[in-house]
Amino acid sequence: MLILLPPSEGKADAGTGRRLDLARLSLPELTGAREEVLAALVALSDGGDEEAARAALGLSEGQRGELRRNARLRAAATAPADRLYTGVLYEALDLASLPPAAQRAARRSVLISSGLWGAVRLTDRIPPYRCPVGARLPGVGALSAYWRRALAPAMDAAAGAGPVLDLRSGAYAATWAPRGEVAARTVTVRVLHEREVDGVPVRSVVSHFNKATKGRLVRDLLTAGARPRSADGLVAALRDLKYTVLEQPGPSHRPRQVDLVVTEL
Repeated sequence: MLILLPPSEGKADAGTGRRLDLARLSLPELTGAREEVLAALVALSDGGDEEAARAALGLSEGQRGELRRNARLRAAATAPADRLYTGVLYEALDLASLPPAAQRAARRSVLISSGLWGAVRLTDRIPPYRCPVGARLPGVGALSAYWRRALAPAMDAAAGAGPVLDLRSGAYAATWAPRGEVAARTVTVRVLHEREVDGVPVRSVVSHFNKATKGRLVRDLLTAGARPRSADGLVAALRDLKYTVLEQPGPSHRPRQVDLVVTEL
């Protein structure tokens, strides 16, 4: 099973180990693309036009320190991705507290999307950075379109022959859309919050807190040792974990869309 996660804006303040070495990251076929995006980001952040750089990266005036951090990426200390990302999803997943077997499964199964790196595994050592996938970089252009061209072969290979649980947000999901038989093995998840209004159950899409639900979902799958071999098996595994799963009809050549209905966020 391959589990796809979005990155988080929240990151550790600093790395703790060796400098960045692109050649040591997983999915080595992305090394050239990563180098191109990294070079463009460093040049933009260190180019002297702070206002243009902040606009390109969606930074406020109070976040100018992020530009200084980006400018030093090649020399910055790194940390494993599972310690670098600190947002709501990763707090709910709480990888460090998982049993050893579940941690090993996470390192095999999880890929994190990234506007800078394309995709990384939990063990990949990367420095703290700021590079949303919605950014446009000089010489590279829109990152979503750039990675859409570069990612497909690597992601198709990473998907292997098993099911894919796609928990990425929309902007990151646009960087790779499963096609063909990979799409038939892919399950995407939307979180719905059910509450009672005037005695009537009402369901609504949640945004911020859906990240926590997705983090708990991955944690539960890993802790249970779930090893589904198909999209059907993945949906069954979610139901075995007592999640309320509603399937949305769709064409057979597209990923299966399921709604996860929760009463608590």
